[in-house]
Amino acid sequence: MIVRIMGEGQVKLADAHFTELNALDDELFTELESGDEEGFRRTLGALLEAIRRLGTPLPDDSLEPSELILPSPDATLDEVRAMLSDDGLIPG
Repeated sequence: MIVRIMGEGQVKLADAHFTELNALDDELFTELESGDEEGFRRTLGALLEAIRRLGTPLPDDSLEPSELILPSPDATLDEVRAMLSDDGLIPG
């Protein structure tokens, strides 16, 4: 799966990593719902770091269709709420 982190680029990520990422996504969704700004910042950072750690960056000149688009690290609660569907950021 190709994942885009807004403002950073694209990463190729194996489906085998979705269990770990879904746990962070669930936590992020809970923090968004409750308006927990501190928890949101911490978990968004952890989710993006996990994707960077587990994925393989694509070259900057590569333009693959992204199957998943994630917010930038500095995205606000409201911006991320607007990106979410009922399933969260990571498809389950």
